[in-house]
Amino acid sequence: MSSSPATSEVSPIADTGPLALCARSPHVPADRLVAEMVPPPRFDSVRFATYLPDPNQPSQTEAVRVLEGFAGGLGGAHAAAGGKRGFFGFGKARAPKTPAGPRGVYLDGGYGVGKTHLLASLWHATPAEPALKAFGTFVELTNLVGALGFQQTVQTLSGHRLLCIDEFELDDPGDTVLVSSLLARLVDAGVALAATSNTLPGKLGEGRFAAVDFLREIQGLSAHFRALRIDGEDYRHRGLPEAPAPYSDEQVTKAAYATPGASLDDFPHLLDHLAKVHPSRYGALTDGLTAVCLTDVQAVPDQSTALQLVVLADRLYDREIPVLASGLPFDKLFSEEMLNGGYRKKYFRAISRLTALARDAKGFVSAG
Repeated sequence: MSSSPATSEVSPIADTGPLALCARSPHVPADRLVAEMVPPPRFDSVRFATYLPDPNQPSQTEAVRVLEGFAGGLGGAHAAAGGKRGFFGFGKARAPKTPAGPRGVYLDGGYGVGKTHLLASLWHATPAEPALKAFGTFVELTNLVGALGFQQTVQTLSGHRLLCIDEFELDDPGDTVLVSSLLARLVDAGVALAATSNTLPGKLGEGRFAAVDFLREIQGLSAHFRALRIDGEDYRHRGLPEAPAPYSDEQVTKAAYATPGASLDDFPHLLDHLAKVHPSRYGALTDGLTAVCLTDVQAVPDQSTALQLVVLADRLYDREIPVLASGLPFDKLFSEEMLNGGYRKKYFRAISRLTALARDAKGFVSAG
């Protein structure tokens, strides 16, 4: 896909002071959603060679080996044009019919072990034009279906060599049926799949809804993938100091005014605003920002709000936008009930990413 920028209805950052995210209500046309299905800026330059496996975790080295072979196996013509090839670097060209084995690879592991790095490296290593490869989060994929419609999404993606899906998670039965149907159609068209998640494909939806009632769809999803387990600790915290403690409201406000391109928002008001903006627009919400400054960070009041914050945290992390905050530290955002519930892996990922972005923001206080 082309990575050329697309316009959105977002007010420019004022010269007289920081912007408020709460004042932004971006409109994102469907063609922008398609054009942006490439690795985000944080992962634009990553490659297999830049992934540093933990020597104590052999599964990380094995994942690189398997994925390099997978990419090499995608070098032939698209299935519709000349038969489907084997995967993981093995096998000969096949007759143009759906193979019996998995049509993709699924990276399973805890947050911060480098799964997105590896997925983006696979996208870059696959020998095909960018227009024949797509990369997006699970949320972005479902948002694309919402914007284009199911049939148009199938038509748009069917000519691709590879579809990479980051943060593959099923939150409700509707998503289960939708994604199961979409991936089945794409596999039939010869599209190879790659995905990352903190949950094995056969366990998707577990703890979130009555997954047993949708077992056939979940098993169908699982059949599309060969699962690769990646063990290890969160690299974002490996050998690094603890995240900085929250700053005072005065420090955050002063830094926001002193930093060109920064935004400044009251955290509870921002949470209210997120409920009014579709998650597919959260990326556009951050267009042009150099830092996000938040005052009065508090515990998230409910699960719906928490899941919206998770999406915003992902978009901020993808775009490498530092976050400077006052109030509660980010590891206190979610209640014990939330952290022990079905979405706990999402919440831990958000904490990990926001902590990394808070560490990135330390320089703004000294500069301010």
